[in-house]
Amino acid sequence: MVKSPLVNRISLAVSAIVLTSIVSMSATLAISKSIEGSATAINAAGALRMGANQLLTRKGVLPARPETSQGIDLYSAYENQLSTAAITSLIPGGSEHPLAQQHRLIINLWKNNLRPMMESRPQGTQITAPMIAEVDRFTEEVNKLVLMLEERTEARIDLLHLIQIISLIFSVLIVVALFLDLKNRVLRPLRKLVSIASAVGEQDFTQRANLKGSDELAQLGHAFDQMTGELALTYQELEDRAREKTEELEISHTALQVMHATSRSLFANHDLCSGAIPMLQELEKILRIGPIKLYLHDKETDEPVEAVTTASQKRPFYCRDHHCNACLVTPEAYDELPAQDNDGRRLLLPIRIPGQILGTLEVWYPADKGLPATSRRLLETLTDQLATAIFLEKQITEEQQQTLAEERTVIARELHDSLAQSLSYLKMQVTRLRRLEIPGEHQAAHEDILNEFSTGLNSAYRQLRELLATFRLKLDTPDLASALNKTIDEFSERLDKPVQFEFNLPPQTLSPNEEIHTLQIIREGLANAVKHADATDISVHVTFESPEVRACIRDNGNGLPDDTQPINHYGLIIMADRARTLGGELKVQNRATGGVEVSLTFIPKSRSLIPSQTSYA
Repeated sequence: MVKSPLVNRISLAVSAIVLTSIVSMSATLAISKSIEGSATAINAAGALRMGANQLLTRKGVLPARPETSQGIDLYSAYENQLSTAAITSLIPGGSEHPLAQQHRLIINLWKNNLRPMMESRPQGTQITAPMIAEVDRFTEEVNKLVLMLEERTEARIDLLHLIQIISLIFSVLIVVALFLDLKNRVLRPLRKLVSIASAVGEQDFTQRANLKGSDELAQLGHAFDQMTGELALTYQELEDRAREKTEELEISHTALQVMHATSRSLFANHDLCSGAIPMLQELEKILRIGPIKLYLHDKETDEPVEAVTTASQKRPFYCRDHHCNACLVTPEAYDELPAQDNDGRRLLLPIRIPGQILGTLEVWYPADKGLPATSRRLLETLTDQLATAIFLEKQITEEQQQTLAEERTVIARELHDSLAQSLSYLKMQVTRLRRLEIPGEHQAAHEDILNEFSTGLNSAYRQLRELLATFRLKLDTPDLASALNKTIDEFSERLDKPVQFEFNLPPQTLSPNEEIHTLQIIREGLANAVKHADATDISVHVTFESPEVRACIRDNGNGLPDDTQPINHYGLIIMADRARTLGGELKVQNRATGGVEVSLTFIPKSRSLIPSQTSYA
């Protein structure tokens, strides 16, 4: 139930005015009714004085004869006048009232004194002084009665005037109070509300009504204050949101420009330090996020392989250029970055194409600030660019590998059809020469020459067969890990014992040409260990020790004689030539525990786009 104090006050004021009017009119009506006939009574009372004198006068001039009915009628008539209704109607009923006492006094004087005196005086006699004195006394009492009636009437009239004055003053006070109340409770609040409404129209939400009370306008003022407060908050929120949206649009525009430049660098620049990482770090500053890491999914490993990070305390293991320090930060700066133990949140975004996940983008951001939806959409756009770049690069790499494999297949076919047949022909000719009998002292020299010639041909033929096998293996397995696995399986069967194998090379570290030479050196080392060293335990380790790739073949075989290369063994020479082609170094030495260790160390010349640029594109 809603209270209406303002309406109640107005109703109360109007009711007071109406009640005052009703009381005033009722009092006026009652007093008017009470003084009704007062003039008649006063006239009748005044006539009693004249009547007494007339009776006295008439009595004195009447003829001296017996009593007549006329005299009796005069006294009775006069006595009736004393109790006429015109007089008795104004006499209060109470016996103690002065008017009643005075009226009784007059009647008693008439009955007990004046009338008996008049009736006892003989007719025709002169009026005596006592009679005159008695009439004067009677007249004086009548005058008192008249005066009392006049005073009573005047008192009633004065009371009527007082009531009317009081009613008038009360009405004026009520009207003035109502006017002041309306001025303070209605006009001023209305002016304030109108002023606030005008200020709100001009987008000024600072004004407040601050109305006290609980009436309708005070409640309306409270509602206005609450409304302007909420409007101020809403307007401020809208301004903040507009400003935030503007800032987000500016950030998005700047980020898109950076991403556009990075996209161009992604396909044109293969230098991580001078290209993608600075751009990505600029993107981190714009979006207030970071660090960012890129993980690539490799089919040879179950876990994603970290390819790039924008912030690291030490050089990542996959780093190929130790002159580049783009991703290195101080420990103090690294401790300030969002992390799992530093109030950070992680966002994982898949890098995918339809039907295939190529990698994962890991983005860290402060938990207290969160990640705006705009930044998330930009990062999703970034992942789309990365996916496109990775897919296209993989396609290009696979096409290059396929082209290289096809070329090597053609070379293998040509070698098989030409050089292999020529070597076979030479071997047959050597066999024919052995059957020839050389007389005399040239027989021994002839045998030595044929033996050296046969050894050279056998070695060349074996190297050719292994080269042909390598070409065919590369054609069937277009990546180094798969090719090495097949090679390990092949030599495990030939050794009749598993060859230990360790492979820890980041994806796409080597170019197809570097993979071919590395594979061939490992095959040659395994072949030497199986054929010549009579080894029973062989291990192969291919690791990445930034920025170098290291391939090591160890066996427990016979070892090299005096740590030198065997005579007429051209495999080690070819391996050394391949190592020089890679720009690396080949070491072949006996192990302290027995056997031989062949180690290849080189720095990849390629700067593969995917493990560097794609994560920063």
